[in-house]
Amino acid sequence: MRGRDIKRYGYDWAGLWLINTHNGIKGKYPRIDINDYPAIKAHLDSFGTKVTNRADQGDTPYNLRNCAYLDDFNKPKIIFQEIVQESQFMIDYDKHYMCNDTCRIVVGKDIDFLLGIMNSHLFFYAIKTYYGGGGLGDHGVRMKHTFFERFQCMDIDKKLLELIHKRLSSNNDSIDNQINNKVYELYNLNPDEIAFIENNVR
Repeated sequence: MRGRDIKRYGYDWAGLWLINTHNGIKGKYPRIDINDYPAIKAHLDSFGTKVTNRADQGDTPYNLRNCAYLDDFNKPKIIFQEIVQESQFMIDYDKHYMCNDTCRIVVGKDIDFLLGIMNSHLFFYAIKTYYGGGGLGDHGVRMKHTFFERFQCMDIDKKLLELIHKRLSSNNDSIDNQINNKVYELYNLNPDEIAFIENNVR
């Protein structure tokens, strides 16, 4: 999954794959044995010393270095790219997606509810204006995970959660306005504040 493939609540997969010759996790599963994948080994061998001379290799030159959060990719996760012009967070429940180095993931409790908050206009405006160190150019924002920690998230609201699940199941972007309005309500914004954000969110 590349950053450019990620959209709000969804994705446009380009049919590209990552080769994850991981180094395993001790006590959970063994490292990938490249000899079990001769076509991939031949592909990697075509790069010559770029593979064998890597400083960040695992047990063999074909393995990636140890990754403490490798197992997180098998969990339900929010996936997002760092540099965006609007909130673009998607969710993966099915262990389908790894990411390249322009993408990030969030795992943990209640991530479906968190997805709706993060895709809201209020969240994007807050990160861009207060928590993210300013915008990039006229419209860009860096969505760095350390910025998110400063944003105060509300307790789960059942109505908002229903709207988020409806959005995920229908892929109907007209529901976004309902989600935005519910988020504004939860944060007790008045009509003038809402209008200001809507006029300045892009």
